[in-house]
Amino acid sequence: MTDQKTICVYCGASPNVDEKYKTATYQTGKSLAERGYRLVYGGGSSGLMGIVANSALEHDGDVIGIIPDHIDEREKKHPNLTKLHVVSSMHERKAMMANYSDIFLILPGGLGTMDEFFEIVTWKQLGLHDKKIIVYNMEDYWGNLKLLLRNIGDKNFMKVADEQLYCICDHLEQVLEEIEKAPFSNKDVKDNVV
Repeated sequence: MTDQKTICVYCGASPNVDEKYKTATYQTGKSLAERGYRLVYGGGSSGLMGIVANSALEHDGDVIGIIPDHIDEREKKHPNLTKLHVVSSMHERKAMMANYSDIFLILPGGLGTMDEFFEIVTWKQLGLHDKKIIVYNMEDYWGNLKLLLRNIGDKNFMKVADEQLYCICDHLEQVLEEIEKAPFSNKDVKDNVV
């Protein structure tokens, strides 16, 4: 085990988002790299995915990308990563990202990011991993997700204890504190997730 925590970053690939999300994502990548954290992400070069990778690289961070070969038209591979894995399926991508990581960090994103969040939380609920999950509610982007999750709990489709499976942070300083106090992962995600 290394002494470098690896953060799996889930975020959007769309370049057509408000500048405030781009700026905050750049600061996130910079802050993670400056603290010596390694990033694992989806391997793309556009949108917030590209910004967080570029920012970390610019600040001497290690960035590992994992991208399926079939979505190269949609998410162009980043050409300058520390390491890039090209895999054959989305399932393989998700499992590899999960196994590389000690912590999961969710930034603003679209349907793919929501899919990744709900899947990784469900895997934790089922005991397939014990890794920290942090939702960065940047500029209140995930405000409605908080309401949705509360409604799921209020209607008894989720146990109160399940709210402890993840944490939602409104500020980067909170995110960094949660990462700092999170333990290193002591196991891979179990093989039966794919």
